Amino acid sequence: MRIVMMGTGGYAVPTFEALLESSHDVAALVTKALPSGKRPPPNPMRTVAEARGVPILDPVDVNDPAAHPSLVALQPELFVVCDYGRILSPQVLALAPHGGINLHASLLPKYRGAAPINWALYHGETVTGNTVLHMTPRVDGGPCVAQNRVDIGPEENAVELEQRLARLGAPLVLQVVEAIAAGHLEPIEQDRASVTRAPRLKKSDGDIDWTRTAEQIFNQIRALKPWPGTFTHWHREGAEPLRLSVPAAQVVSGEAISGTAGAAPGQILEVGERLLVATGDGVLALVELQPAGKRVLSTAEFLNGYRVQAGDRFGPA
Repeated sequence: MRIVMMGTGGYAVPTFEALLESSHDVAALVTKALPSGKRPPPNPMRTVAEARGVPILDPVDVNDPAAHPSLVALQPELFVVCDYGRILSPQVLALAPHGGINLHASLLPKYRGAAPINWALYHGETVTGNTVLHMTPRVDGGPCVAQNRVDIGPEENAVELEQRLARLGAPLVLQVVEAIAAGHLEPIEQDRASVTRAPRLKKSDGDIDWTRTAEQIFNQIRALKPWPGTFTHWHREGAEPLRLSVPAAQVVSGEAISGTAGAAPGQILEVGERLLVATGDGVLALVELQPAGKRVLSTAEFLNGYRVQAGDRFGPA
């Protein structure tokens, strides 16, 4: 089958490479246009295409009719879309006889949207997966054609989970492409009553609310790696609040912590071998901290360089 791949981010790379190694004809890669006048962001799909000699199209807007002749010239039978960042119009989907399929990093209809991996971790899900769906103009709303379920590790972060889902998604896409070629596809409409959302992340999503439970804050930290990351402000006597990123932490369980009773959320309980903080329910041990404009420090390094006292607190600026 003659395929045009559409993608930009790292989640799409294993699928792209699997298609290139298959018997199918990958006619081109459609990816995001390079921004003018500024340093381009990383585009791992462009890197793979250049290394493999795959033609690259990078229209500013793939849905602009001016971009359509270039797509028509490729004579695609199917669009395979993954981590591209644009919704395809009905006019674009009609340019390929089999339309388009999309690899999405959730078990649809859960977590429709731009950040399914992050929000699954944020909400403490223990299972997620990949879905291949037929594309329609509705965001992640087309009928599902294949899924695989994946257990989430108890300490797995968004970077690690994305890499694992990407690897497991590639054979799923190949399976669907083969089924389309053989005419054996059986799409299943999504249950609209079960839809949940995974909106694009914002910087403010990383602001730690210490009234939440220790488990919830831990999930927030692992969900928002590497961007936007999680952060708080350290309040101490006689100094302005210091903004700190919190790249890593652990939930403290199964032990009695002195000073926990009556401690306010965000209050520092223990300073020594560990930096323990009270939350709305439970205690969190901070493993890494990053002062604004500085490098990431282990807790020991941070405590060696900054005078932290029990009773100081973390919270909003």
